[in-house]
Amino acid sequence: METMLLQPVRTKQVYPSKMNRSLKYDAEVIEPIEILKPKSLYSDTRKKLPFIEANTKEVTIEHLKDDCIVPVFSKDNEITISHPNFIESVWEAANRVFPNESIDIPEIRVSHIIKGRTPEAIHKSVKDLLEEDKTIYYERMMFCFEIPTIHEDIMGNRLNLTIGGVRAYNHENLYSKKGVEKFKIFIGFKNLVCCNMCVSTDGFKSELKVMDTNGLFNAAIQLFQEYNIAKHLYYMGAFQDSYMTEQQFAQFLGKSRLYQYLPLEQKKSLPQMLMTDTQIGIVAKSFYNDDNFSLPDNQNDISMWNVYNLLTGANKSSYIDNFLDRSLNATQLAEGLNKALYGDCAYSWFIK
Repeated sequence: METMLLQPVRTKQVYPSKMNRSLKYDAEVIEPIEILKPKSLYSDTRKKLPFIEANTKEVTIEHLKDDCIVPVFSKDNEITISHPNFIESVWEAANRVFPNESIDIPEIRVSHIIKGRTPEAIHKSVKDLLEEDKTIYYERMMFCFEIPTIHEDIMGNRLNLTIGGVRAYNHENLYSKKGVEKFKIFIGFKNLVCCNMCVSTDGFKSELKVMDTNGLFNAAIQLFQEYNIAKHLYYMGAFQDSYMTEQQFAQFLGKSRLYQYLPLEQKKSLPQMLMTDTQIGIVAKSFYNDDNFSLPDNQNDISMWNVYNLLTGANKSSYIDNFLDRSLNATQLAEGLNKALYGDCAYSWFIK
């Protein structure tokens, strides 16, 4: 059944002190929900910065439905949950939990195209293949959609509540019989200045295992209810009042490069740091050159809000299947460094 979107025309700003809403939902009593189709679900002319850049391209949900096949588990030929069904299940859950909010259409990005051909075209040479002879699907897909009526401002940057998910077929054993399927879903905030994702621990399911779309729907409902919007905004807001010196930042960059080569026992004793050397290089370059979050002219200190956004900005070079895990790690790293500035020892190794 085709899913449609509801777009109420209204805006409001919700401040952290006002965000302790009770989002009650009884998973045992699920009434069918009809979601009105917005103009934008299947067509949107707005141009936005991509939320992820590495090796991805933007597609529409129509393309995923009309032009892509759905993989099966080879031993029993049972169908997998398709990318469109995943998107629609999470989108319906968002409408259930936030029924009075304006919800944008999903932005969808894909990578790692898997090509095939129809049975009738098995014996054709490549040069003789027609478009109708070819089949495709995408091994990895990520989507997100904003709820712009729930937003906050930090240091002049508008943050919209954002929901999304990741599906990576390379994490499935498609050569076996059908079993649980793995997904990642999140609820957090998108910085509209740069489209960086702000993901917190309680807003992220790193390995959601379900058998069907009902399981997806209910798991998304539970995540959205348990996510503490006010707490997430509070911690991000605290970044604007903390500052790191240029020397401390340089120490952090150097230690981050050393981290990759530490003896295993020493690395185990430190907090996890998932950024690659390439991404650390991007952070270093952006420290001086980023249009929005670089070191201010004629100053020796940079706010932790800027540091946080340098980290999440560098993460946009991650592949789809690593993107959300590294987004969460960027948040944990920024929070840990912020505490280390005030004497907390867990992350102090990175700046001493």
